[in-house]
Amino acid sequence: MALTQTACAVALPAIQSSWALEAQADPFLLKDLARSVNGPFHVISPASFGENLEAFQAALRGAGVAGQTYFGKKANKAGAWLPECVKHGAGVDVASSPELVNALAHGVRGEDIVVTGAAKAHELLWLAARQRCIIAVDNLDELDRLIALGIPARIMLRVLPEANPASRFGLDPDQLRQALARCVEMVDTVTMCGFSFHLDGYQVEPRVELAARLIDACLEARAQGLAATAVSIGGGFACSYFEAEVWQQFQDEYTDDWFHAGKQFAKFYPYHQGPAGADMLAAILDRVGSRFAETGTQLYLEPGRALLDQTGFSVFPVHGYKERGDHGVVTVGGLSMSISEQWKNSEFLPEPILWQAGSTDDECPVVAFVGGASCMEYDVLTWRKISFPRTPVYGDLLIYPNTAGYQMDKNESEFHQLPLPPKIILERADGRYLSRTDTP
Repeated sequence: MALTQTACAVALPAIQSSWALEAQADPFLLKDLARSVNGPFHVISPASFGENLEAFQAALRGAGVAGQTYFGKKANKAGAWLPECVKHGAGVDVASSPELVNALAHGVRGEDIVVTGAAKAHELLWLAARQRCIIAVDNLDELDRLIALGIPARIMLRVLPEANPASRFGLDPDQLRQALARCVEMVDTVTMCGFSFHLDGYQVEPRVELAARLIDACLEARAQGLAATAVSIGGGFACSYFEAEVWQQFQDEYTDDWFHAGKQFAKFYPYHQGPAGADMLAAILDRVGSRFAETGTQLYLEPGRALLDQTGFSVFPVHGYKERGDHGVVTVGGLSMSISEQWKNSEFLPEPILWQAGSTDDECPVVAFVGGASCMEYDVLTWRKISFPRTPVYGDLLIYPNTAGYQMDKNESEFHQLPLPPKIILERADGRYLSRTDTP
């Protein structure tokens, strides 16, 4: 099928790190892994995660601000990230008892864990208090239940941001006053370590403004006899999947015709942003770092996606190809639940790469979307019509780049009794890649 200007969208090649490009360029590595797994799989690089983590830690040091980086564990279930947290002196952000137990089992100390999430179960509060974790208190009855345990506890009070008054998370001003009074009353049982917040979006200025106000709140709390040593600015650190001009062209020329069956979406992640990652933290510190330093207030942060940027990609075996009107459909041996953006009425836009393990004489480019292996019409990994250099055939692989942040396992399912795709750890040694399966 010949390409036409109206048949497919603009190309959206993803930014990829050198380790991923090298692994994909190896003529045997992915083919051998695919044969061994006999299904879809994810490839991850813990060393790259460690580099991202160190960049955040370096931004704090460079600004002369004491603090801690906590990896938002919900962004990826792999166990391989946690030893890197230990190695680089970082912590982990968890929101359930299994996540907490898993972090402890991988060597993270309780003192280096922050427990977030709303309306925590009794078992989670009890275990977190026993392990000396910091507990982000989200409501008044949670604080009372924690005090009733009779275990000395370290807490932060999560604040409802004025910018998002309809949020179900955090304490409004009246609830915050009551919580502070309760902390003063129970100062021998509860160590109030400070305040936390989480903002939607990826802008620097709102985080600077709220952090500055909460530094003042810490000073007021100290005057009441509370510790109030830190402010957590949460997550929401930007990532860029595309170069700026690629993302701008997509937005400028966007049309529903680019998608199979005219599929429409609620919104897309902003796939190019700046500043991103540790540079975004540095921009925040440029504005408010001196206030943290001069007041002796620590800055905590809880990035997830940003720490996982360029740390993994996903691989799906091609099972077949057929035509549908002016384009085709590539069916892979896997489910769209392994590319989680689809299940939020959105699309993971970095386009898949055809890894040509199969053999074919057809070198004519084709345009196609990508469907999953289930019997559901909506099981589609990529609705967008992608240009492939030739017809994908059975035995080829499709590589989805930079999927470690929220894409790999947020909504994975064993639908049709298909096993979950394993995560394969790659490590470079003696000029070659060594692989092993991750243990969650």
